[in-house]
Amino acid sequence: MSEQRARVVFLVRVPEERTAAFLAAYEAVRHLVADGVPGHLVDQVCRSATDPEQWLITSEWARLADFEAWERSPEHRDLVRPMRECFTDARSLRFHIHAQTPALTTA
Repeated sequence: MSEQRARVVFLVRVPEERTAAFLAAYEAVRHLVADGVPGHLVDQVCRSATDPEQWLITSEWARLADFEAWERSPEHRDLVRPMRECFTDARSLRFHIHAQTPALTTA
């Protein structure tokens, strides 16, 4: 079986007083990852519509091995430390993408 694309999901809690620091740290991580981590395709940060302290961070990777290699690197630990320091709780999930709807095209 060929390698499948993967989605990595982090469900985190960030106290409201740490929101600005969390978002600033996310921006630093996002730009550095997007500019050069092999296999990284896209990421998103989402805030709960009902709980302002609940956040969802998702990223898509060409292969789960690409994410795992980056996660093991010393650069990763140093880069995400400021963001992780904002969390009071965090949960990580990893998925292989099984199926996807096609992107909408505009006429």
